[in-house]
Amino acid sequence: MGEFLAWFGTDADCRDYLAWIRWPGGFMCEGCGHVGGWELADGRWRCPRCSHRTSVTAGTIFDKTRTPLTVWFSAVWSFATAKDGISAVELQRTLQIGSYQTAWAMLHRLRSVLIRPGRELLSGTVEVDETYVGGQEPGLAGGRAKGKKALVAVAVEDEQPKGFGRCRMRIIADGSAATLHKFVTDNVAAGSTVITDGWTGYLGIDNVGYVHDRRSQRAAKALGEDIGSLMPGVHRVASLAKRWLLSTHQGAVDAEHLGGYLDEFCFRFNRRRSRSRGLVFLRVLQLAVGHDPVPYHQLIKRPRPRDVPPRPPGTTGHPPSIDRPRADRPWRNH
Repeated sequence: MGEFLAWFGTDADCRDYLAWIRWPGGFMCEGCGHVGGWELADGRWRCPRCSHRTSVTAGTIFDKTRTPLTVWFSAVWSFATAKDGISAVELQRTLQIGSYQTAWAMLHRLRSVLIRPGRELLSGTVEVDETYVGGQEPGLAGGRAKGKKALVAVAVEDEQPKGFGRCRMRIIADGSAATLHKFVTDNVAAGSTVITDGWTGYLGIDNVGYVHDRRSQRAAKALGEDIGSLMPGVHRVASLAKRWLLSTHQGAVDAEHLGGYLDEFCFRFNRRRSRSRGLVFLRVLQLAVGHDPVPYHQLIKRPRPRDVPPRPPGTTGHPPSIDRPRADRPWRNH
């Protein structure tokens, strides 16, 4: 944390860091493709060939943001370094953000960039199963019964005896063969061994390039075997995800935004062995710089009219900048 504060004390420092990430070989004009330029006094960059001017935040999730970059960087640091993540309420309190909606939108914009296009597929031995994620409902003790809960497909690499590797989670419409086969082909490399239960929706996976290891829980129960040992990976990951939603976010997750929270859980789970939190912070910024802008109206899945209390004159919901003049040891003036 001390190194973070020393590195990113001003908005100019943050802009320079984003420029280093976005243009590692030097500024490149998006208009004419010319490499090379200079930074203007207002923080924008100018191309010497076509005179095109742009900012380092243009075309990223920081595009046209009114929140200071020092606050954005602090939010990214809190998001990346917290072991179990951070809620919007906690971020609002920590960064002194006047509006809960501002903190909520910042976190959801970060969640929207965590899936890298073209990321590597799971490989080797992979366990696949489904589970329902959501609040308690009467009459829904488990299984594949329909209800208000979201049906989520889970895939986990089994690297026994070392443990478990990466995971993937996605909300699916149903447990049909077409839906489950698409989830497997989108997330598991061809030639891998796919372990599933006896659900008929997984039949035919061996015909699309996979080795299908089908394990029946009913047969295991009849033989007196431990059902939990058939597919321990997906069951553990699903349990961890539900516990994480209930602890960090108090279970207050709308079904419309559940996909973003599941992406965040997978991002954290897949980097649980990372020795440097700073590298996770760098990775989040790299994904944020390479992502298109995310307008606020795209984050609102179900816009509802609400009564907004009037704000006192001169106040906004945006946090104050951390870029401030040195305080000159005010504690010695008392």
